[in-house]
Amino acid sequence: MIICTSICANYLPKAKVLGRSIKKHISDASFVVCFAEREIPNEAYEAVASGEIDYLVRGCDLGLNEDFNRFMFKHTIVEASTSIKGMLMKHLYERFPDENKFIYLDPDCVVFSDISELRTMLDTSPIVLCPHLMQPGHIDMEISSIKYGVYNLGFLAVNRDREALDFIDWWAERLYLFCYDDLSNGLFTDQRWVDLAPTFFNVKLIHHYGYDFGTWAVKDVEITKKDGAYFINNDPLRFAHFSGYDGGTIDMVSKWWLSEKNEVYYRELIENYSSALDDCGQQALGKIPWSYACYYSGDPISKEARIKYREENKLRWTIDDPFKYSDEWLSKKLGVSIMKNEPEWAKRAKKAIDIWVNEGFISLTKKLLRKMARI
Repeated sequence: MIICTSICANYLPKAKVLGRSIKKHISDASFVVCFAEREIPNEAYEAVASGEIDYLVRGCDLGLNEDFNRFMFKHTIVEASTSIKGMLMKHLYERFPDENKFIYLDPDCVVFSDISELRTMLDTSPIVLCPHLMQPGHIDMEISSIKYGVYNLGFLAVNRDREALDFIDWWAERLYLFCYDDLSNGLFTDQRWVDLAPTFFNVKLIHHYGYDFGTWAVKDVEITKKDGAYFINNDPLRFAHFSGYDGGTIDMVSKWWLSEKNEVYYRELIENYSSALDDCGQQALGKIPWSYACYYSGDPISKEARIKYREENKLRWTIDDPFKYSDEWLSKKLGVSIMKNEPEWAKRAKKAIDIWVNEGFISLTKKLLRKMARI
């Protein structure tokens, strides 16, 4: 069995935490880490030597037909690490010809017990996905799933059947062309594409509350603990997904949706994860800058420059290496104004507002309507 993840260097501590949990609970699995970086950091090779990771590969070594600098310039850091996931899976099929089961996990996942149900499913099911939601009831979360994707692509499992190979070929091509955070055009990195997968391919859904447990499930479940093991709605916790840990999403969602009965164990999960990250060098490694974030001059590349560059097909093929230039040069070349990068505080403020408007506001509105109905 192969378990893989795709990261930029600042997520190496998360990958190490994931790797340690895999080695503890899925001892027969090999753990692969792919870097969307120019070079693999030395600390990753140290993780291989210590047994936390088994195999390292760079995104530029996955066999992309396009010049990798051109490809990376089109993407933000999150888009970049997700855009190569399909190519990574194709690479692993070739790199490990004797393996029949392949699992992708986001780096901010942690395994808590053996994935016995998934092993059995992959014996007969070529593609296994996990939905964000497994029961109706919360319209705000349903709207969020419609917006960002029905299935959480922090998890994906395939075997080596022809159906799985065809799916990976299709998905990899779509991510190569359109793996962008562009909600206005119906795209959310790699995730929205897979909404189509069950209509095109033989997909099996895993309906088990212990798989891919994250903030999206907090409202619908009961978290318990017995003999040191966590259970989600009486299903043993297989792996948790700490999506939104860095951006504060977990804290905000917890304030809105975390019930008193779940608070103790959920907080315990978060605190243990935080400690594990610190033990894996989060304070230092988590600050490693992305090697594709700046021009060769050291000036940061604005998101607007990346968008304009990818929209201008002719421009992409008339300049050899976009990293040699600047936002100002691209502005003059395109005849448009390119806004400079926003400060980090502004980005965080916008993210908080977006979460409130798209998720918290709906919950508040429902509460107000219920109160009005009682008047």
